[in-house]
Amino acid sequence: MNKVEPIREQADIEAMKEVLTGRNRLMFVMGVSFGLRISDLLKLKIGDLRGKDFFFINEDKTDKKRKITLSPTVKEEIAKLDGADDEFVFKSRQGGNKAISRVQAYRILNNAAKQAGILDKIGPIGGHSLRKTFGFQLYSKGVDITRLMAIFRHSTPQTTLAYIGIQDDEIADAYLMIEV
Repeated sequence: MNKVEPIREQADIEAMKEVLTGRNRLMFVMGVSFGLRISDLLKLKIGDLRGKDFFFINEDKTDKKRKITLSPTVKEEIAKLDGADDEFVFKSRQGGNKAISRVQAYRILNNAAKQAGILDKIGPIGGHSLRKTFGFQLYSKGVDITRLMAIFRHSTPQTTLAYIGIQDDEIADAYLMIEV
């Protein structure tokens, strides 16, 4: 799969939400809201989220526990979930209680980006785009880079900036904002 970038503009995030429905919309909203790797997002079960203000997850890659707080938007989306507590949130339509695959998530997101008319603008989009969008949006809203480093478990600010797609021209623009 190709390298993916964050979705930088709020209008593009809204365009994605507009074309997605049900399970797929929830995957997008939760992915951008939680900043989890797609493998961790896909393993969530309805009972992990229903009626809760937060939940804990053991991240697969780091094997570390992480607390995720649910925003009002996410709670609203979760309230629409049907199913038993032991069912996967992103259940496969192929039968049984199996989560969709990472490949299927990638297909869903790419098709949505195409339908939303943003694919040519932002390039390939996949599960990792959601995590990067989470970081980019928080950084753009003024969240300190050290907090993002802690969330992503990165060891340097440079790693986090590169990861969330902060490019040299954006850093140069920041310098132009200061007039003393």
